[in-house]
Amino acid sequence: MDKNDRNFLAQKIRSQYTESENTQLDDLKALDVKVKRPAILFGYIFGGAAALILGTGMSLVMEFSDRFMTVGIATGIVGMIMAIINYPLYKKILNSRKKKFSAQIIELSNKIID
Repeated sequence: MDKNDRNFLAQKIRSQYTESENTQLDDLKALDVKVKRPAILFGYIFGGAAALILGTGMSLVMEFSDRFMTVGIATGIVGMIMAIINYPLYKKILNSRKKKFSAQIIELSNKIID
């Protein structure tokens, strides 16, 4: 290992232990995550619940067809409706959060660009 490689490696390790200052770009990235995270979490959780409910309904229809047919169909329909409305609800949450934080994001991005 020559001297340049050692210096590069030392600088790389050293940079991990020094405090880095929070830049405006880091603030913009954090704000973007703050806008998108609630909508993404809602989409995953609500979509997962919809899939589980739909699967429960399908299982009831297929396994216990003589006793739980109507309950299974009703449960499956509820799961389907939840799955269908998941994306529009996600977009609505995301758009409302974009409106709420758009002024801050535009102001911060203008500072970075200029």
